[in-house]
Amino acid sequence: MSALEQLLGGFATALTLQNLGWSLLGVSLGTFIGILPGIGPALTIALLLPITGYLDPTAAFIMFGGLYYGAMYGSSTTSILLNTPGESGSIITAIEGNLMARSGRGAPALATAAIGSFVAGTIGTLLLTFCAPLVVKLAIAFGPAEYFALMILAFTTASAMLGSHIYKGLTALAIGIAMGLIGIDELTGQARLAFGYPQLLDGVDLVVVAVGLFAVGEAMHVASRRDLREVTVETVKGSLWMSREDWRRSWKPWLRGTALGFPFGALPAGGTEIPTFLSYFFEKKLSKRPREFGTGAIEGVAGPEAANNSAVAGVLVPLLSLGLPTSATAAILLVAFQQYGLQPGPQLFEASGPLVWTLIASLFIGNAMLLVLNLPLVGVWVKLLSIPQPLLYGGILVFSTLGVYSVNRSAFDLGLLFITGFIGYLMRRFEFPVAPCIIGLILGPLAEQNLRRALSISQGDWSVFVTHPIALILFILAATMLVLPVLWRPKVN
Repeated sequence: MSALEQLLGGFATALTLQNLGWSLLGVSLGTFIGILPGIGPALTIALLLPITGYLDPTAAFIMFGGLYYGAMYGSSTTSILLNTPGESGSIITAIEGNLMARSGRGAPALATAAIGSFVAGTIGTLLLTFCAPLVVKLAIAFGPAEYFALMILAFTTASAMLGSHIYKGLTALAIGIAMGLIGIDELTGQARLAFGYPQLLDGVDLVVVAVGLFAVGEAMHVASRRDLREVTVETVKGSLWMSREDWRRSWKPWLRGTALGFPFGALPAGGTEIPTFLSYFFEKKLSKRPREFGTGAIEGVAGPEAANNSAVAGVLVPLLSLGLPTSATAAILLVAFQQYGLQPGPQLFEASGPLVWTLIASLFIGNAMLLVLNLPLVGVWVKLLSIPQPLLYGGILVFSTLGVYSVNRSAFDLGLLFITGFIGYLMRRFEFPVAPCIIGLILGPLAEQNLRRALSISQGDWSVFVTHPIALILFILAATMLVLPVLWRPKVN
């Protein structure tokens, strides 16, 4: 059965009244959360992970997909009106978008961001439909050595590309791997890092750690810094409809941004930061009005915002086809899959094909819903920015505590929640990236399993990792990812 036929089957499931309701709930919550400053899709999905114990997988992933896309949409509103990006991919949008808002052109900035996000999200999801099955065919040829090399590549790219220094990324990664190794060693049956607590013999609960690192850690961080709690909201003036000139200046940046974003999102070293920066750079070079950049150029909003949302669709390619998370949000989604006993990768398309194609179909539907929600209701969304920060983050702490306790009704889980939350706070306080920690937590045990399998098959011969061509190429790429940032980063005296 072709990808198109399977996608049509996914639409048949996603278009049922119940699933449309879950999609609408997801995009609405995602937009709501994305607009609130400092809260992105990773934190949102982490907060809602406890519901995996109550919803069936199809409903949960339709809602999570809507949350993912919706939060990226909402983040642009915060960037433009507050100059406070909710996600790293919206940092570039804030440069020109906030200047447009200050000069009374916030409405066209919001409109070009919303329409550009819709165009890029739709094209990106269409590319996801056809690219993911092709990657799956390649991944079928992978053995334990190749999978171990792939996870080493994920470790190095996450550590090198996220955070201000490589050593901080590697430290965060090591913390995550150490957490992932807690529990009974499957090979020897010995307890590891359990410290005498029987509750840790089965390992740490991924939901508890994810919610602690993202939600509790972020709430503590914001509470500790006055500068993060004081914001000024620019008012939205005039009609939300773009002028003919705005349309003429926006449509090419939308397409160019989409073309840049998707491949970067699909790469292990990708993400949203690089394509949004490149989009801004190219739009400035190609613009007939380069002097407007730095004063509020609409191209500087249209291109980067399209690149951002296209990269979001690209991130789902390695996640679904290889089980490889390349962003914090993808790592949280991987946790959600594992909560249902599902492991993304080549077997996911075979074992749970209907679920995967329903998820992809729901992304098309949610993207259309977001366009309808964002343009006419922007005045309503903007009012959310007036919610006092103490109430907002106090609510997050309460919701996190109740959600985690509802999973196992365990006081031990609550203790673990706030311990990991304090670790998350310290990481933010000293500028250690959180994403490598959660990626290490999830992929660390899988990397160990594949390392042992590869050595068992080769009877202890370590050369298996360099005699297999794919594994060797992946190791070379991993080494490159560690060296390049050191060579490129300018030295500061």
